[in-house]
Amino acid sequence: MPRASLFVPCYIDTLFPEAGIAMVTVLERVGVELDFPSAQTCCGQMHINTGYSDDVAHLVRHFLTVFESSETVVAPSASCVATVRHMYPEMARWSGDAGLIDAVAAVTPRVREFSEYLVDDLGITDVGASFPHSVVYHPACHASRLLGVGDRPLALLRNVAGIRLKDMPRADSCCGFGGTFAVKNAEISTAMLADKVADVLHANAEVVVAADNSCLMHIAGGLQRQRTAIRTLHLAEVLASQEGARA
Repeated sequence: MPRASLFVPCYIDTLFPEAGIAMVTVLERVGVELDFPSAQTCCGQMHINTGYSDDVAHLVRHFLTVFESSETVVAPSASCVATVRHMYPEMARWSGDAGLIDAVAAVTPRVREFSEYLVDDLGITDVGASFPHSVVYHPACHASRLLGVGDRPLALLRNVAGIRLKDMPRADSCCGFGGTFAVKNAEISTAMLADKVADVLHANAEVVVAADNSCLMHIAGGLQRQRTAIRTLHLAEVLASQEGARA
């Protein structure tokens, strides 16, 4: 039986716990033995993105300590996984601390984004989900550009019973969130969001799906302000669903 430790990012734990719960549902359904190290905290992405890299070293070391004995670490957040896999090695090199460099090299390759883990590590694309709705997929920037997740989420979605996948114009364009980018560059962010919302509306789907709740939060805000009925759901929530499935 495969074993994995859950890494539930702070913003999911605080704002979108349903995504973490859905991930657990899916992983347990496919036979993964899970544990949740309760000492885990923020990975430090917010600090790094806003230029406080010197102040995040203690979070990096804490993350490594918490997950050092984990066989695999799985998270429902491409952005946080990208922080760990791409930024931690850079920060370790900047520190010049040989021990930290070794610890990062040992732990970070075992940190996996949810769809990566299912498709690459477990070899699964059908998790027994059922979701009879029209769906459009938004490939989050960190997932596609830093992790190279590619069409793994789509491979999983295509095997969901009853789903109707729709194409979206300029699907790979950024939604404009980018964490603190949306705050520091509000006008640019708003313009990018307007384009993304227009593309979502053009797709004429009931639900927008992504592998990052940060993007979904931004897109949901734009959709709600236009008073649309389009929902946003994390990939794990769709894969956890068995709506309309036969008993």
